[in-house]
Amino acid sequence: MNKMILAVAAFLIVGGFAVYWNVTQSAQSPAGHSMVPPDTSDIEQGAPIVEVSLPAELSSEAQIGKRAFDAKCAECHGANAAGQNGVAPPLVHKIYEPSHHSDMAFLLAAKNGVRAHHWDFGNMPPVEGLTDADVKMIARYVRELQAANGIF
Repeated sequence: MNKMILAVAAFLIVGGFAVYWNVTQSAQSPAGHSMVPPDTSDIEQGAPIVEVSLPAELSSEAQIGKRAFDAKCAECHGANAAGQNGVAPPLVHKIYEPSHHSDMAFLLAAKNGVRAHHWDFGNMPPVEGLTDADVKMIARYVRELQAANGIF
């Protein structure tokens, strides 16, 4: 009998701790993650969302990626991936750090488009005319911009 009471008490304690843990973790990470986009209400429509510091030098792969980015991505994501308010988000932002959005996420986004999930700019359509190699170089360019801006 004592073993049964002890087992029930242990179950209630562990269950109570699990509920407490889930509640406190949910309160710390709104919307399922801690990657909260900045408030852009004070930024003019079409203006860059972030200020991007350029690296002193780009690798040869990143230089190729910059040319592809400028041709296919900058129209929406802005010069140097700084974003454009009301159009598309900056890729030089903590939300797109490698541990949250891998290089494969860039490839899939270009190939398939992306349903809006971090920003309120609407869905991103697939990008026509980019090869996997192009997107790999674009990702390299974005990663070097991110590194120059303290995003690892």
